[in-house]
Amino acid sequence: MPKSWTEKFAHPPKPSVSKLGKPYAGHGEGEKMLIPTPAVVAAYVAKIPTGESRTMPQLRDDLAAAHRADFTCPLTAGIFLRIASELAWEQHQNGKPLSEITPFWRAVDLKSPMAKKLACGVDFILKQRRREGIA
Repeated sequence: MPKSWTEKFAHPPKPSVSKLGKPYAGHGEGEKMLIPTPAVVAAYVAKIPTGESRTMPQLRDDLAAAHRADFTCPLTAGIFLRIASELAWEQHQNGKPLSEITPFWRAVDLKSPMAKKLACGVDFILKQRRREGIA
């Protein structure tokens, strides 16, 4: 049976910073890469003020700086944003008000492939962004 969003959210339990042994994602050997967690990504998104948004590159840069890394792994950052988003949507569907879930619509790009995959649908993200005045 597939893992629930709650189970996926709990793994990995801690962020890690590793030195690259070889080039990866446009970064060179010896650079420090952050592998965040879904919880770290969700905490970052939760701090985005109402009416503001962040791009994925901004999110990755901010997380890297906060963890004294040169960059954040683009693959895991995207996966973990999706996990945080799906969990938030699941929580909302189970009765949690929007004010108590991770406001993922502030970090999910409407044009991204991920936006089209989310259970909430692109229309929900668009509605929330418009409600907050996010272009």
